[in-house]
Amino acid sequence: MATRPISPQDHERIADAIRAAEAKTDGEIYCVVARASDGYFAPAALMATLGMLIVSLAVAYGLEAWWLSMRLPHFVIAQLLALACVLALLWAVPGLRIHMVPRRMRYQAAHANATKQFLARNVHRTTARTGVLVFVSIAERYAEVAADSGIDAKVGQHVWDGVVRDLTAHAGDDRLADGFVKAIEQVGAVLAEHFPVTSGDTNELDDHLVEI
Repeated sequence: MATRPISPQDHERIADAIRAAEAKTDGEIYCVVARASDGYFAPAALMATLGMLIVSLAVAYGLEAWWLSMRLPHFVIAQLLALACVLALLWAVPGLRIHMVPRRMRYQAAHANATKQFLARNVHRTTARTGVLVFVSIAERYAEVAADSGIDAKVGQHVWDGVVRDLTAHAGDDRLADGFVKAIEQVGAVLAEHFPVTSGDTNELDDHLVEI
């Protein structure tokens, strides 16, 4: 997924896209991008421990098949030293951890972070409950569009799934800023259709991309 940092110019483009989209709707759009949604040390350490146990069993059976022997205390010490080396490597090189975690667990962590951001950024507290969060977590290669209850009653999930597909495709080409701009335009069009702007509309959320 995207690796290049988002430039100040890209931030301004995204902010302009939000303002342009919200000019046509009473809805609110909020954008968040996370470098990662979890540190993953604990799950990676668990997977490493399970892997070491499996390898140890294979080694033990191999030694027996070759008529070799190793004293049990020495075998246990060798296991512990190997595990300590793996854990030290995971601690020193955080980028390795996510590769040891199942995809399902990575997506669960990213979804939990999206939900956390939705609540922490007050996207759920707009007057008409028409806030939308556009969220990307880069390390997990995950994107999500989360809409408040006022929108969910009128817009099916398949609409947001299409936005997510386009957003992840742009991120996969390392064009994350372009992906956000397009996603904002798509979300804005949906909101304008169902919640067109009224004379009393006020801007309730900040119009910029938040990086965490």
